[in-house]
Amino acid sequence: MFGYMAKRQLFQMFCAIIFFHGSEFILAVVHHGRSNVTLESLLISKHYVLAMLFSLAEYVIELYFFPGLKSYWWISNSGLVMVVIGEILRKLAIVTAGKAFTHLIKRRREQHHNLVTHGVYKFVRHPGYTGFLVWSVGTQVMLCNPISTAVFLVVVWQFFATRIPYEEYYLRSFFGSQYDEYAERVPSGIPFVK
Repeated sequence: MFGYMAKRQLFQMFCAIIFFHGSEFILAVVHHGRSNVTLESLLISKHYVLAMLFSLAEYVIELYFFPGLKSYWWISNSGLVMVVIGEILRKLAIVTAGKAFTHLIKRRREQHHNLVTHGVYKFVRHPGYTGFLVWSVGTQVMLCNPISTAVFLVVVWQFFATRIPYEEYYLRSFFGSQYDEYAERVPSGIPFVK
């Protein structure tokens, strides 16, 4: 049941998860100092764990009942490319924003909080969110999980469609017309979210 392709897909999935969360934590420590970083910076919530367990259950069930579904190497490799692109985009967003990048939405403007409009932020307002969307959906494409691919796409999109207006409310209060002008010329980075 667990032939070469299955072992490779699962290995890539676990490596993607470990690298994503480990690097998030390390970058948070680099930009904000160890004393200001908690385990929440790993971005692992109860819902996230359930989603990943669901995707692994789907993978094993489909592997057992429909092993041919997992043998489309070109789909799996496309997912791997999505994972790499999403990872790079998210980490570029974190590095470019530096201290201005936080995992929790800031409700008060801090001294180091400035509007970042260069680098990847020149092309999308929320490249970290775009990167996470591409990465998370890519993990499921990489596993050739049709159900989880659709579910991750909808759930992650819905999360950001709700979060972006909330976050931008505060960004507008921090930066006023400067942010309005920026938002007018640069897309959010999440499809169908203005």
